[in-house]
Amino acid sequence: MSTLDIARRHTADPLFRLVAYALESAHDRPPATVWSAPHAFHVGSPNLVAAADWPVAAAAAPRDDGLVRLSSLAHPAQSCELPLTGPPPTHPDWAARTYALLRTMADVGYGRGGMDLHIHSTLTAAAGLSSAEPLECAVALAVAELHAGCSRPRPSRGRLADLARAAAPDGDEALREAVLFARPGRALLLGGHGRRHIRFDPAEHEARLMLLVTRQEGPGAHDIERAVASARRAGARAAWWPGPRPERSALVLLPRDRVTHVRTTVAEEFRAGGRRVPRFVNINVAGAARREE
Repeated sequence: MSTLDIARRHTADPLFRLVAYALESAHDRPPATVWSAPHAFHVGSPNLVAAADWPVAAAAAPRDDGLVRLSSLAHPAQSCELPLTGPPPTHPDWAARTYALLRTMADVGYGRGGMDLHIHSTLTAAAGLSSAEPLECAVALAVAELHAGCSRPRPSRGRLADLARAAAPDGDEALREAVLFARPGRALLLGGHGRRHIRFDPAEHEARLMLLVTRQEGPGAHDIERAVASARRAGARAAWWPGPRPERSALVLLPRDRVTHVRTTVAEEFRAGGRRVPRFVNINVAGAARREE
């Protein structure tokens, strides 16, 4: 498989250039493929999901010795080299889910030769959107492409979702669907009749979708509930948790002409109480995982 000089391609997406360069720096070789996958979120219902324009990226290059070398910009001192067969050795916590997926894929014939892999997320865990599902999907798509050209056909996205589910059965299946099948300006409705895209574009209704992120230390939902209540009093049209329960963030739908007022009101209330001011992160409804060409 040929290599990609994305790191030096000025027309490439900056995120792709970053992970391509990071792979070269960590493993002394350019990538053969680079994929990104969007963070996803629930839209007030377990079966209604959408993708956000904050992606995870994976750069990969094939090997032929059955080893995977994993690195991450978020864990620069914890790169690791791991076998795809035999008893799994001790490995860093950050790599556990990716390693489980790679071994699951290798067990059924995808990527058995190994690979060098570098990953990066544009959001930290503190933002409250799960990085696990987009990371799984970006890695699975990269491995599937590295495997292309061998005797077996490239697996479909549905097949890759099945493999990710087998590797991490406790993951959020609905979020995986959004990561793999989302469309810009659409939410994905999941049910007994499969998936259906429905229009979900806040800009069409003179509104802005934002992720409201509290900055408290440690677990607990008290601050996020307080922040949401403040945003609602200031004019937010709707608010909901991006996952199954309140944690550190919420999605809020703000009238475009009230954005500044809502942000100012929340900030002032928190400052008055001696608490750290929450962050507001813009969210655009994005499309599914994609490859850098």
